[in-house]
Amino acid sequence: MKLYRLLTADDTSAFCHKVTDALNKGWDLYGSPTYAFDDANDVMRCGQAVTKETDGTYTPDIKLGEQ
Repeated sequence: MKLYRLLTADDTSAFCHKVTDALNKGWDLYGSPTYAFDDANDVMRCGQAVTKETDGTYTPDIKLGEQ
């Protein structure tokens, strides 16, 4: 099955660490990163989609971050 996640965080090194952790767990980058201003919290936010091929059958209760 193919899994999809959208990683998001404030524009800090924590976001880069989150993406790096996913890559080291076998996830692949999907598309370009996104970067936008969050008016409600007065911060810049980053996003990056990642995908991963894995065995099994998809169900909505799969904890994607644990894959």
